[in-house]
Amino acid sequence: MSRLLERPEAGRGAPGATDAYEMVIGLEVHVELSTRTKMFCSCPADFGDEPNTHVCPVCMALPGALPVPNRRAVEFAIRAARALHCEIARETKFDRKNYHYPDLPKGYQISQYDQPLARNGWLTVDVGEGPRRIRIRRLHMEEDAGKSLHGGENGAGGAGETKGETTLLDFNRAGVPLVEIVSEPDIRSPEEARAYLEMLRATVLYTGVSDVKMEEGSLRCDANISIRPRGSKELGVLVEVKNMNSFRAVQRALAYEAERQAEALARGERIERETRHWDENRGVTLPGRSKEEVNDYRYFPEPDLVPLMIDPAWVAEIERSLPELPEQRLARYQEAGLAYKEAWTLVTQRELGDFLDAAVAAGAPFRQAANWLLGEVSARLNETGEPLASLRLTPQGLAELIGLVEEGTVTATLAKQVFARMLETGDDPRQIVEREGLVQIRDESALEAVADKVIEANPKVVADILGGKEKAVAVLVGQVMRETRGKANAAKVNEVLRRRLERLREREE
Repeated sequence: MSRLLERPEAGRGAPGATDAYEMVIGLEVHVELSTRTKMFCSCPADFGDEPNTHVCPVCMALPGALPVPNRRAVEFAIRAARALHCEIARETKFDRKNYHYPDLPKGYQISQYDQPLARNGWLTVDVGEGPRRIRIRRLHMEEDAGKSLHGGENGAGGAGETKGETTLLDFNRAGVPLVEIVSEPDIRSPEEARAYLEMLRATVLYTGVSDVKMEEGSLRCDANISIRPRGSKELGVLVEVKNMNSFRAVQRALAYEAERQAEALARGERIERETRHWDENRGVTLPGRSKEEVNDYRYFPEPDLVPLMIDPAWVAEIERSLPELPEQRLARYQEAGLAYKEAWTLVTQRELGDFLDAAVAAGAPFRQAANWLLGEVSARLNETGEPLASLRLTPQGLAELIGLVEEGTVTATLAKQVFARMLETGDDPRQIVEREGLVQIRDESALEAVADKVIEANPKVVADILGGKEKAVAVLVGQVMRETRGKANAAKVNEVLRRRLERLREREE
């Protein structure tokens, strides 16, 4: 958080610059639903196909074409809403949201205004100061717009070209079903905004109604942010920030914008109600346009669609089909002994949590399996940038590897070598151990021979130990482990070395 927002320096600006400010943040999140067809027509709702190949008279708004609601989209919206603890309306309707933009073929968007599908939900997040509930004001359905491709004459040029600059329109996305999830202004920091967004994404992902990929646009986030003197109940001037395509971008953009507003107020300037765009490369928000008011959209009921009557029995049936949700998994993992941050990582990265549960089902102790996933497995994923499914590792294989450590067949050090070989070959861990001779050395006579060799090669360390520096034994233990390439049982090595050293001490006496 900025200095101005925490403890501004005196004299940085106009009177009031030393006031402490509080952030007030609300997020508007658009989620693209993974239905086979669009919201009001039968065109495929596929991502990445050739431009303008999934269009029809309905989504292109040709005269006489009438929309028909997609039942599956309504079901998915209810599914997401109940996962977010929202109340489902008995009656809901669609409205026309009027605005003119080149990639909006109708000249308006079919959305929902005063009778949304769902209201009054919540999510709980914790950024180190204890759990806080972030309220969700509403979840409503709408259709997506098309996509503008800015560039050169063929649409592939870079922005800012001065010759032949043009914009091409792809309407494949026009009419794809969305839900918009609007939070209350309950968020108080960029870190909390990121945590809310991560938990929201995980919750929707668990329901199966969307793949929520920010990089493909199936999850998009706009943020409303203002600041006010700490302790004040009056809201500041709201600024909307757009064009954030990652969790990190959301956090950075909000931190920058709060600092910008605080510095402006410290100089005696007035905050303008506007929409600003995040520039990821420069790390700044830039002015876009003045912020629209609700009246600017001239909402009115969609005349081509009748209101929807939602059967409570249908809602109950959808709710019964929900899987274990992130907040439930988070609580279960914490009850099993994980710290909050460890559990959070495994919950918000669903593939890790699913893998953990499968490994435990295959016989792995919970704590050890979690340690492997948070440690060696996550390190490999971070190194390669690949998804977990790309690794040549199965939950059964991880459970067997942990079993080899538990039964004493391999040491923790050897287990890491076996793990690396498993990823290279996809072989069973026990086969790798037997084939490559990685069985732990527990035979004391073999360890004594190595210990004698190490003691003879390190006379100064031995002298230090005999002189009272007991911690120096660790140096000899490390030497024995290196000599045995990590195969020796560390506890046995310690015992053998201490016996050998005690004999040397007795001889000196």
